[in-house]
Amino acid sequence: MSLRIVKEYDRGVIFFLGKVTGVRGPGLIILIPLLERMTKVTLRTITMNIPSQKIITKDNVSIDIAAVAYYKIIDPQKSVVAIEDITSAVNQISQTTVRNVVGQFSLDQLLSNTIDINLQIKNVIDTHTEPWGAEVTAVEIKDITLPENMQRAMAKEAEAERERRAKIVAAEGEFQASVKLGEAADIIASHPVALQLRTLQTMAEIATERNSTIIFPAQFMTTVQEAISTIKQDSSSK
Repeated sequence: MSLRIVKEYDRGVIFFLGKVTGVRGPGLIILIPLLERMTKVTLRTITMNIPSQKIITKDNVSIDIAAVAYYKIIDPQKSVVAIEDITSAVNQISQTTVRNVVGQFSLDQLLSNTIDINLQIKNVIDTHTEPWGAEVTAVEIKDITLPENMQRAMAKEAEAERERRAKIVAAEGEFQASVKLGEAADIIASHPVALQLRTLQTMAEIATERNSTIIFPAQFMTTVQEAISTIKQDSSSK
């Protein structure tokens, strides 16, 4: 009855006739029978699930949020004397804090600024648990459930945004293509031979399709007109 073994990650809060005399451990602890009693407290980090609860955001959207909190005991004496059940207390204050903090943000802010919101929730909970000898190391929102109608609305919004971007990209492509075509037209206008070379290249590309007949009436007429004008110039020079 007078021997106790406290593990490395535990501490023993000693009561002598109901009065706290100190914290002992780890190792072998000898107690005075019938006069001293010991309460073990773990110093390891405790993982606590914050149950899913319905919360109304700042823009009046009803969502379900589940979170997880990590805390540890930094003062074993306070965790035993200052509060009856520290695990239940941390759980209750965590649920209340998550509901109050999340309710201050809109849905878009909640989805985009999760890290900042987690930090704010952690700081608020830590303020309440510090007098109890506990320290909250982290709080993470792990699940956000949206109503089905809100999910459909967000899906439509995302689809419309993608279509808008696609149209902008297509318009930019058309603009760049028109600029390049204009530059090409200016070069061809200043160098007529370039048009002939381009025509021959087009004929070569079409010929790969094994077509039996290739007709270029516009270019053919231009070539005939140039030939006639050349003959007339030769005749007039003579």
